[in-house]
Amino acid sequence: MKDDVIYNKHDNQVMVKTDGDLIYIICHREEQQDNVVKRMTTDNCLLESYEEWDEDDDKKWILTFRVLDNYEVTPNLN
Repeated sequence: MKDDVIYNKHDNQVMVKTDGDLIYIICHREEQQDNVVKRMTTDNCLLESYEEWDEDDDKKWILTFRVLDNYEVTPNLN
C-alpha cells in the first residue's frame, strides 16, 4: 500500500485509508469487523485502536491498524 492514499471505489465493502504506518478501515456493518481483524492481523500488523461512530442513526466502525517496524516485530518461534 502507498502512503497517504485512500483506497475507495463506489462498490467497496469497507473504506481503507493509509497514513504512514497506520491503516484505517471503516466498516459499514458490525459483522464485517471480525473478518477485517482476521485478515489484517499478522506478525507485521496489529490492531491499534477501535472506534464506533453513531451519527444520525448511521453506525460505522473505525479500525486502526499499525504496520510494525522491523525492530518491533517479534519473531514467530513456532
